[in-house]
Amino acid sequence: MNYRSTRGQVSGQSFESVVLEGLAADGGLFIPEQLPTLPADWQTAWAELSFPELATELIAQFVGTDLSHTEVSQLVQKSYATFDTPEVTPMVQLDARTHVLELFHGPTFAFKDVALQFLGNLFEFFLERRNAQSGGHRLTVVGATSGDTGSAAIYGLRGKKNVEVFILHPRGRVSAVQEAQMTTVLDENVHNVSIEGTFDDCQDIVKELFSRSEFRREHSLGAVNSINWARILAQISYYFYAFFALRRSHGADALPAFVVPSGNFGDILAGFYAQSLGLPVAKLVIATNANDILDRFLRTGTYEKDASVAATPSPAMDILVSSNFERFLWYLARDHEVPSSVVDPEERAARACEILAQWMDRLKTAGSFSVSPAALDAARQVFWSGRCGDAETYSTIAAHYSHEPSYLLDPHTAVGVHVAETLRPEIQALGAHVHSVCLSTAHPAKFSDAVLRAVNDAGHQLDFDSILPAPFVGLLEKPRRCFESENSADAVAQHIVDVAQSK
Repeated sequence: MNYRSTRGQVSGQSFESVVLEGLAADGGLFIPEQLPTLPADWQTAWAELSFPELATELIAQFVGTDLSHTEVSQLVQKSYATFDTPEVTPMVQLDARTHVLELFHGPTFAFKDVALQFLGNLFEFFLERRNAQSGGHRLTVVGATSGDTGSAAIYGLRGKKNVEVFILHPRGRVSAVQEAQMTTVLDENVHNVSIEGTFDDCQDIVKELFSRSEFRREHSLGAVNSINWARILAQISYYFYAFFALRRSHGADALPAFVVPSGNFGDILAGFYAQSLGLPVAKLVIATNANDILDRFLRTGTYEKDASVAATPSPAMDILVSSNFERFLWYLARDHEVPSSVVDPEERAARACEILAQWMDRLKTAGSFSVSPAALDAARQVFWSGRCGDAETYSTIAAHYSHEPSYLLDPHTAVGVHVAETLRPEIQALGAHVHSVCLSTAHPAKFSDAVLRAVNDAGHQLDFDSILPAPFVGLLEKPRRCFESENSADAVAQHIVDVAQSK
């Protein structure tokens, strides 16, 4: 199993190298050179597997010879032992044909834990193995967060041997709980950095640091954002798990239409890979808030940055550019932009890289690019999309809290549920066997201000302490450590240098 960059200048990379490097040297994202073929009997052989067992079978398809099946199993079991339910990602039914897939049962109560508990253990395993062969291998993980990635990365990497982790977050643009989850972790290898700006500013700084080849090499930079392929790989598992759970509860012909709150596109990209591997999926639905670059692309065929980020009740989705969309665009270019007269697979891949690089350059210089009508039609065959405003977010939370049985949504999940309800006629038209499965990305206690506003403004009462997870009790009063930085790559780079010199 080898990997190539979407930009075309790097190929033939092993699983271990793409995990430790994160971002390709040419600025592209790593993708498999070929997708594996699942066992012919996977639908029966895997139907009753536990989540860790299922994740082991899926991940093992992508690691080549870098990990044995036993090693994958041990890493997976260690990663998901930190979750508060043996199901890892349980599914809850809202109505006859609408379900919520709860992805927030990890240590930071966000879906990012599913991938980052695994990624942290992968980093440690590969570094320890390298150091056993020749000492001195360390990793400086640099990541950007709009809230949940940061705490999940920190909890996945705190105390790990040979790893320093620097997490950038936009000052004042994450929830109070999210900020506290990050900055109250005082382990010596954890370094929080607040930036005066937006998540996109933080993400741009991270990409700039990775583009500085000498700095990247000197500090052995590694990526923890969903640009790291291992993040996407780990998330594929819960699409398969939900498929089997749905069929166990609703019959052998039940089919999921996955509705996914989408910011950086990594979560639903895992669904695209699951479908590409052969998972039966009725539809993948992108749900956006007011920062709707993905919804606008599917309506117009033009991928265009807004002038600024809108602050919404679902801050983890307040993103101008969805970095992981580049991976899907590569497949769109290969299959629908490269002329059909090009038949050699490697030549088609090379041409796709050229087209993708041109699109990314136009996005950087002009702020937008457009795909062909054929490519847009193909994208619409894979994805539907919908948009949810702030008022709809609050009203959806209130409606489901007051419904019988009551269910409390976080604002990001509310975006997905609203879009699922808006598209209910279209989803139901796919067949009586199709069920909406809305991915729930965070525990509602992480967004207390939005949840309480939604419930109280609708005239309802909520005893917030009754739904507060034990780790959140007293969290806001704990000691904190955070470095306040200028909004510049140079300032963050200097901080990394200062920390390295102090060790």
